[in-house]
Amino acid sequence: MAVPEEHIPPRRIFAFVAMIFGMFMAILDIQIVAASLSEIQAGLGASADEISWVQTSYLIAEVIMIPLSGFLGRVMSTRILFTVSALGFAATSFLCATATNIDQMIVYRAAQGFIGGGMIPSVFAAAFSIFPPSKRSITSPLIGLIATLAPTIGPTVGGYLSDAFSWHWLFLINVIPGICVAIATFLLVDFDEPDWKLFRRFDWTGLAAMAAFLGAMEFALEEGPANDWMQDEIVALAVVVMCAGGVLFFWRALTREVPVVDLSAFGDRNFAMGSLFSFVMGTGLYGMTYLYPLYLAQIRGYDSLMIGEAVFVSGAAMFFTAPLAGILSSKLDPRVMMGIGFAGFALSSHLLTGMTVEWDFNELLLPQILRGVSLMLCMVPINNLALGTLSPDKLKSASGLFNLTRNLGGAVGLAIINTVLSHRRAFHYERLSEHVTWTNPEALSQLQSMAANNAAHGLDASTAALSQMRGIVVEQASVMSFIDVFALFTFLFLGLAAMTLMLQKPKDRAAAPAH
Repeated sequence: MAVPEEHIPPRRIFAFVAMIFGMFMAILDIQIVAASLSEIQAGLGASADEISWVQTSYLIAEVIMIPLSGFLGRVMSTRILFTVSALGFAATSFLCATATNIDQMIVYRAAQGFIGGGMIPSVFAAAFSIFPPSKRSITSPLIGLIATLAPTIGPTVGGYLSDAFSWHWLFLINVIPGICVAIATFLLVDFDEPDWKLFRRFDWTGLAAMAAFLGAMEFALEEGPANDWMQDEIVALAVVVMCAGGVLFFWRALTREVPVVDLSAFGDRNFAMGSLFSFVMGTGLYGMTYLYPLYLAQIRGYDSLMIGEAVFVSGAAMFFTAPLAGILSSKLDPRVMMGIGFAGFALSSHLLTGMTVEWDFNELLLPQILRGVSLMLCMVPINNLALGTLSPDKLKSASGLFNLTRNLGGAVGLAIINTVLSHRRAFHYERLSEHVTWTNPEALSQLQSMAANNAAHGLDASTAALSQMRGIVVEQASVMSFIDVFALFTFLFLGLAAMTLMLQKPKDRAAAPAH
């Protein structure tokens, strides 16, 4: 599976670069669309409930494909799987751009997520299969940069495309690069050979169980926060399907000779710990990528382009930190790197607990830089910890599982964030309302001032003033709920930093496995 010599043929380097670019497209697509859902909603004439399915359908399909890609990679080979995925991603992106109603868009997005999901784990498996351990200081930061940079700069790219052109270009931008990646991988990738005989023993029941388990889980996590979780019949049904599918899936995976997903990699302690860290990193990566734009839109009133420009700082910090992370990964104990990274992430979250309604680009600058630097310092050792010591026959399935943990971490994190924001906003609104009463002289003074200002502008003074006062209370309650979430992230990542002290130092493979 890998070459033992230090020299890597240029053909394989170019092939790996093409695969990296394909993975970048697939991950980036989630966030560039998320940043411009309002434009797509207007273009398709969809309701607020319907438009959320543009993202949900993509994520459900992708989360099913990512673990399945390990089996498909063994059957079809990396070359065929990646070529088909890249071509399919380009084709479904074009279909998304031609959608004329929300139903078409949902179907096309599901197809796009499923086909594109095959590219992401293949890159991780290729990096640890074809490059010897001595090259990890180059390949790991590159993969870590793409996996974290793509979601971070997504709002920037999406905001620019929808503002300068139209929402159709959120999808059309994938077509030509997708075709180029497909051609490059078909011509250059030669890492492995297909084993079509495995397809005869394909576990269709296991696939159905996995689809029910992961699909229902993703649906419940997406829809639960907005629908009061188990109080909603459809969400409750999804949880039941998830549990039933999960039981059947794990039973088939643990008892079949050729399961649809090989879970044996979890028997490796390093992989199990790396996957746990990846899961929690997913909550921070996708959670913060969600929270910054949400604050800027709700509290500051930014449009998608302004949001993109404001959050670009984290992406820039990651980009410039990647070479440093590569150098440090070959010189520092990975536990030290992870500890520094987790502590830095905790500090960046802690700085945000001082947030007010006046916070803007300048106040968010340092926390964003800290977050970007810390993410890169975490991702490189986590990747090496999880995949660096596995045997080559386990890498494809393990890569799918490793990426799945990050995506599920993001889904769980967003569900928790939305639930906490909703509940804490209501809590803070009630507490603040108790003090904004007719017996509070400060509240009365503010109310009279606003009433006088409204009267000067010819408005219904008292009614408008009361409405403004309520708006101020709602705004303050919202900011306080954001602060609660940032405090939660602070404690979570401080806990992770402490956990690194209990890890054993991972032992590298002595040499890369023979091809």
